[in-house]
Amino acid sequence: MSVPPLCLTVERGEGTTWLRLAGVLDHDTSEAFGVRATACVDADPRPAELRLDCAKLRLCDSMGLAALLMIHRRTAARGITLVLDDPPPSMERMLRITGTRQLFAPGTAESRGPDEVSRTTD
Repeated sequence: MSVPPLCLTVERGEGTTWLRLAGVLDHDTSEAFGVRATACVDADPRPAELRLDCAKLRLCDSMGLAALLMIHRRTAARGITLVLDDPPPSMERMLRITGTRQLFAPGTAESRGPDEVSRTTD
């Protein structure tokens, strides 16, 4: 069984651009994803928010995370809020482990889950 490539769909609303991801965000697809997301940010002169709908994303590896971080830097520099909607559990775990979850959900507190990398006890 082959892994589906990344499919991107763009929707624009007043002040918000949605980028819907389906398939795999990995070494093979992250560069094209970064180009497309950057183009979406640059196309709208004053978007307040870029939302990445990850509900149909099957996999995100470290290269996918690197692309997300690059997009975060670009949006933050322009004052645009970047939000990840419905990331799959494996992606959510990777974001928590790397300490990057808060970058993609501004204004929300991170919860500490049972699969933390390290714990301290007194």
